[in-house]
Amino acid sequence: MSQPARAPGSDARRKAVLCLLLCVVTLAFFGPVVDDGFVLLDDVPYILGNPAVRAGITWETVKWSFTSIHAGYWHPLTWLSHALDCQLFGLNAAGHHSVSLLFHVANALLLFLLLEEATALLWPSFLVAGLFALHPLNVESIAWAAERKNVLSMFFFLLALWAYGRYARKGGAGRYAAVAGLFALGLMAKPQIITLPCALLLWDYWPLKRMFAGTGQPDDGRPAPRSFVFLLAEKLPLFVLAIAGSIITVKAQKTADAVRALSDYSFSVRLQNAIVSYARYLKILFWPEHLTPLYPHPGNSLTRWQVGASALLLLAITALVLRFREKRYLAMGWFWFLGVLVPMIGIVQVGEQAMADRFVYIPMIGIIVAAVWGVWELAAEKNISRRLLLVPAAGVLVVLGALSYHQATYWKDGITLFRYTLSITGKNYMAHQALAMALDKENRIDEAIPEFNAAEALHDFPLPQVLNLGVYEQRNGHVDGAITLYEKVASKSNDPQLRAAALDQIGSAEIKLKNYDQAKLSYDRALQVHSNDPAALLGSGLLAERSGETGDAVTRLTKAVNGEPSDVAVLLLAGALRRDHRLKEADSAAEMAKKISRDFSRAQAAATQMELLFGVPEAVASATSQKD
Repeated sequence: MSQPARAPGSDARRKAVLCLLLCVVTLAFFGPVVDDGFVLLDDVPYILGNPAVRAGITWETVKWSFTSIHAGYWHPLTWLSHALDCQLFGLNAAGHHSVSLLFHVANALLLFLLLEEATALLWPSFLVAGLFALHPLNVESIAWAAERKNVLSMFFFLLALWAYGRYARKGGAGRYAAVAGLFALGLMAKPQIITLPCALLLWDYWPLKRMFAGTGQPDDGRPAPRSFVFLLAEKLPLFVLAIAGSIITVKAQKTADAVRALSDYSFSVRLQNAIVSYARYLKILFWPEHLTPLYPHPGNSLTRWQVGASALLLLAITALVLRFREKRYLAMGWFWFLGVLVPMIGIVQVGEQAMADRFVYIPMIGIIVAAVWGVWELAAEKNISRRLLLVPAAGVLVVLGALSYHQATYWKDGITLFRYTLSITGKNYMAHQALAMALDKENRIDEAIPEFNAAEALHDFPLPQVLNLGVYEQRNGHVDGAITLYEKVASKSNDPQLRAAALDQIGSAEIKLKNYDQAKLSYDRALQVHSNDPAALLGSGLLAERSGETGDAVTRLTKAVNGEPSDVAVLLLAGALRRDHRLKEADSAAEMAKKISRDFSRAQAAATQMELLFGVPEAVASATSQKD
């Protein structure tokens, strides 16, 4: 199908106007993202807590970007992109979001120009680009600073498609090298584009029509038809790049313990979630409501009818596409959606989410192409003026833009975002945990701890994380809640050191409550598990000193110092020696503390505070006399 011939200058002006319009409406409807802040989660390891990135563009940052695996990824271009943002804007989130928005605009423009060049159809190409640009599913990729990798990798993905079109028409090793080079750059931004070689095969099928198109050189300037075997062999170097990118990604994800084992999610559970997720993606593509950055994984809770209905929907659409296979755009669009989404669909389960809006950033293009071209051709077949389609199309674009504008307001800050997430997803431990972190950052401790507890109640966290949560609760005055968490670790862990650490923390919590007998029992239990545990030796030594058993206190504190010779521990030993009337040894210990301490006055204050906390009589008497 082609449009009526127009003067080249008229076409160029028309395209220029539409490009400008696409830029303006995208910037207008996505404007609120500029006012959004950082939302923690990946924003911390990517930007806020990443010294290499925060340093800006330096030689050390460049070297680190290419040689380091961090946050479960090797993507040097993404790190350099964030570093450049920090160089230009510091930690002003508006600058970071603005750059991501500009990349999104560039992607929409590239998509428009690519389709128009390949099909010679101006308006359908523009509508596809407009629907992609304004869809609220794409808010996450722009408003979440850490998702720069999403928009950046698609930028190189589309450039590779453009270079491939040049290669398909004119051939040449240099043009093919450009495709491979752009593909490699995209992989260095985010490995989600590993399916590019398969996407190029679909691009050969439609709109280039190099595949299954007969033989001979076409007369309309399209690329020459090739056999499927030729087209597949042609892409072998790109498949090699894709395999290399996959291997690097899996290894990187394993370093961050992000790849879930089959014991966490069985293959059956993964397959069921994948089938249902495909259907859910289709639903939110056509009816984008209740979008969230954290969709909880259903585990084995999916019912047979959910899986069956989703599978039936996918099979029905596939059958329909094959039935109308003469309409090539349908098969290209549908299999683009199914295939490009494969790395993110959860068969290889990375993280805890069932699905994510950002995962469909590139795959959605297939569905939009199939829908727009289908309506466009149907209008031609029914003799409906295509100009009449522009009015409802404009209405759809405005509605999508308004939804995106509203969705962007939820990303104002972490507290707003995760309260909204909890309001639409119910029992979502990831959202509770993220909200707790956001509240903690704002020093809203009394609000944060219930969220941490809600997350812990919904999810079987690794026991070291449970211990850390207990420490957090204790540090912020929730001692009883901390003891409950410590007891959980002590009773469930098979690791002697972790059990001893939990029992040590119970002892310290009981000390805060002045339950000295209970504290002694906890320290004794810790020493039964780990006889040389320094914290238990230190605590039990101070309790022995409190009871007047100075000889036993010296023995225990000496063992503690031998295991962990900190300045505070050595000063506590010096105090016990002095109370046991071993003054020379006490002076020697004090001198040793001076030698190893970086801040002796701080160490003295900490040692005195511990003696007071444990109720060592002489320390208490000294403190009382000073008050008097």
